[in-house]
Amino acid sequence: MDKEQLKIDLKQMIIDECEKEDIEVDDVANDVELFSQESGLELDSLDALEISMALQKNYGIRLGDPKAFRRVITTIDSLADFIVKEKNG
Repeated sequence: MDKEQLKIDLKQMIIDECEKEDIEVDDVANDVELFSQESGLELDSLDALEISMALQKNYGIRLGDPKAFRRVITTIDSLADFIVKEKNG
C-alpha cells in the first residue's frame, strides 16, 4: 500500500464525506490536527461519525472505542499509519 497515495485518498474521502466542497486535497496538511481550527476543515462531531463510517466502508476499519478513534483520527499521518498497520496486521 502506497502511503502517500493513501494520504491523498484519505483527504479526498474526508472532503467528500463531510461535504467540504471549498477545500482541495492540497489544502489539507498531513500533520495538522483534523479537528483544529488550523486544519481549515471546520469538522465537528457529526463529521467524525461520517469519517468513521467511511473508514469502515472504504478500508474495513472499525473503531468502536471513542478514545481509540480520537487517537487515530488526530492527523492524516496518524490515520494513514493506523490503516497501514491494520492492513499489514
